[in-house]
Amino acid sequence: MNKKFILNADDFGMSEYYNKAVLNGINNGILTSASLCANGENFEEAINEIIPQCPNMSVGIHLNIIEGKSLTHCPLLTDDNGNFNNGYVALILKSFDKNFMAQVEQEFRAQIEKIMNLTKVDHIDSHVHTHAIPNIFRLTVKLAKEYNIPYIRTQYEKPYLIPSLKKHLNISYFVNILKIILLNTFTIINKQVLKKYDLKTNDFLIGVGYTGMMDSTTIEYGLKALKNDCVAEALIHPCKYDELNNDSHHYEYLITQDKDLGNKINKFGFELVNHSYNE
Repeated sequence: MNKKFILNADDFGMSEYYNKAVLNGINNGILTSASLCANGENFEEAINEIIPQCPNMSVGIHLNIIEGKSLTHCPLLTDDNGNFNNGYVALILKSFDKNFMAQVEQEFRAQIEKIMNLTKVDHIDSHVHTHAIPNIFRLTVKLAKEYNIPYIRTQYEKPYLIPSLKKHLNISYFVNILKIILLNTFTIINKQVLKKYDLKTNDFLIGVGYTGMMDSTTIEYGLKALKNDCVAEALIHPCKYDELNNDSHHYEYLITQDKDLGNKINKFGFELVNHSYNE
């Protein structure tokens, strides 16, 4: 069997809580990699304090054109204060506009270079899956190749169910199913683009169907559904709050500390790796 599993923390650098979660997840848990936001409020802390303490961590670029402030002057993407102000549907529609895409490229380059000038990078993905939008994906692939970033995330998730009525009988689960349909369709299109480039990607993603409800069980059943050789990546947004905090991101942090889940990953035949698994 040749089954590999990557547990990735998105939103690295967004806050001190995300940074603490990454530090503890890498050094005391089963987290293998993290994707860094160039416009995150705690970016400098991530670069100067967290990454030096995590020598085995795989660091990626978490492209962000949907939340926070831009690094460049890109008025088609932002309001007058430089805050990104386009929702996902707007990004899909505007991705057919050449002027808009020129500003996306300008911003992407600034984010990529800001991170690559300070640390080694081996993968690229995005906040809220914006790079999955086919026209934006084509741009992202072009930049990944140009900047020699070997791995780019795709979003094909094999639908599966876990034994929990609570996680299914709510509007969030219905919305997440619609996300799976959209992102799986995008991935089918995007993998045709990837065939033209010598870049790695994952075969499956875990973390869309149970967005906002992720825990160890959702990871476990997602992996159990994958029987054949593959590379699977799970995305989580872990925050290390105090134990009384009920925020869903704190539960995602607890995934990184679940050693029993680590044993189950091995039991299912997966090797726990980071994005540099075949270097």
